[in-house]
Amino acid sequence: MENIDDLKAFLLVARTGSFTKAAAQIGVSQSALSYTVRMLEQRLDIKLLERTTRSVSTTAAGEALRQKIEPLLLGIDEALNDLNAAKGALGGTIRINGNEHSLRYVLKDKLLRFSAEHPEVTLEAIAENRFSDIIGERFDMGIRLGANVTKDMIAVKVSGDLIMQTAASPDYLAAHGTPKTPFDLSRHSPLAYRLPTLENLMMWEFRDPKRKQDKHVKIQPDGGFISNNNDLLIAMAKQGKGLVWLPQDVLAQSIADGTLVGVLDNWAMNYGAYYLYYPSRRADSALFQAVVAALRETD
Repeated sequence: MENIDDLKAFLLVARTGSFTKAAAQIGVSQSALSYTVRMLEQRLDIKLLERTTRSVSTTAAGEALRQKIEPLLLGIDEALNDLNAAKGALGGTIRINGNEHSLRYVLKDKLLRFSAEHPEVTLEAIAENRFSDIIGERFDMGIRLGANVTKDMIAVKVSGDLIMQTAASPDYLAAHGTPKTPFDLSRHSPLAYRLPTLENLMMWEFRDPKRKQDKHVKIQPDGGFISNNNDLLIAMAKQGKGLVWLPQDVLAQSIADGTLVGVLDNWAMNYGAYYLYYPSRRADSALFQAVVAALRETD
C-alpha cells in the first residue's frame, strides 16, 4: 500500500512540470522531493516521469496513474473537508484563476472577507490576463465574463456588468479637443494595451447609441505608447500623453479626483458580468458551496 503523501508528491510534480516548483510549493528541497518520487518509482517498478534539464512530464504509465488516482485523492480531501464542515469548521485549499481586473477590482473585498472568516482555508487566487484551462492547469475555479464560460461548467454570477470607459487628462483635451464619436479617435493618441496571449494590441470597442445593442464599433489603437500594465497607462494619460480605454472601476478614482475626464460615455461598451465557474462534480463540496456563497453577486 503506497503512502498517500508520496502519491500526492508525484501528482504535484506532474501538475507543475517541475521538481523545483513542486518542492517550493510544499516547502521541501528539490533533492528530497526527487528522492521521494524516485523511491515511489522503484517500489512500483515503473517509470512515472520523464526528466530533462528543462522540464518534467509524465510517461504513458505515469499519466495513466495520474488520471486514475487524482480524482480519488481529490475525493479523499473533499470527504475530510466535508467532515470538518459538519463539525462547523471548513478546511482545505481552493485555487482560483481569474484576470487581474476581476480579482483586484471586482472580487478583492469578497476574497478578503472570506479569508478572514475562514482562516483555516488556504485560498490561492492567481491573476492572469489570458484564458486558462482550469482543468488542465489544476485550478478548482475560474472567473470569466459570462460569454466565455464553457457550457459544461457550473457558472455563478459574481459581479455587475463590466462597462468600459474612455478617458484623458483635462490638459490633453484642452490641447487636442474632445472626441464626440469613436471615429474621431483617428485624430488622437490612444494609449494601447498589449495582450499577453498573442501579444496583439487590445481592440477598443464601442456600442453605437443610435443603433441596436449588438452594433459595435471597433477601433485598433495606434498610439505612441503601449504597455501591458494598467497603472502605467493611467499614469501616461494623466501626463497628457493620450487617451485610455479601461474598465470604469479601474478609472473611477482618477475620474473622481479630476485627474482624468471621461469621454464617449454614451458609446460605452458593456461586456456583461463575471461568472465563477467550476466542474459539476465539485458542486456538492461544502468548501465549494461556501466559496460560491461568499462570491455570489447579490444584486
